[in-house]
Amino acid sequence: MRKILLLLFIFSILPVSSLAADAVKFGSMDLQKVLNESEAGKKAKADLEVLIKSKESVIEEKGKALEKLKSELEKQASVLSAGAKKTKEDELEKLLREYQRTVQDSQTEVKKKEGELTDAIIKEIRETVDKIGTEEGYTLIIDRAMVLYSNKGIDITDSVIKKYNESKTKK
Repeated sequence: MRKILLLLFIFSILPVSSLAADAVKFGSMDLQKVLNESEAGKKAKADLEVLIKSKESVIEEKGKALEKLKSELEKQASVLSAGAKKTKEDELEKLLREYQRTVQDSQTEVKKKEGELTDAIIKEIRETVDKIGTEEGYTLIIDRAMVLYSNKGIDITDSVIKKYNESKTKK
């Protein structure tokens, strides 16, 4: 809500300030599209998928061990002594807790890694947009996610992707 009010305020002031300026140049971009289609975004997504696959394999392995122990307990329940049955049940509970902890830790690690990768890319994208804004004389460049309507002519998303990819290959 604050962002919308800020945008309305900016747009209400701009016509007054534009009287003093020669030309006002607006731009919009789709940040999500830049994240998904830039080379760095694609690489980050691939890196994240590798991490997810490795976590899934560990989780799957623990899940199979859990199922195996559970089926053993069910098959042997009638022939086990009370003490042996209690030991198996305790072992099953312990394995279940480990499994749940592994799932939770994996989800946390993936979210953290995704956040780190996304934040780094967004920082670089902002630098690229700042450079484009300065070089090409934009008064305002905003994210399309915050705009209900804009003329397609002010969309600079493809230009941002191109310049961002170029800046990454130079480094």
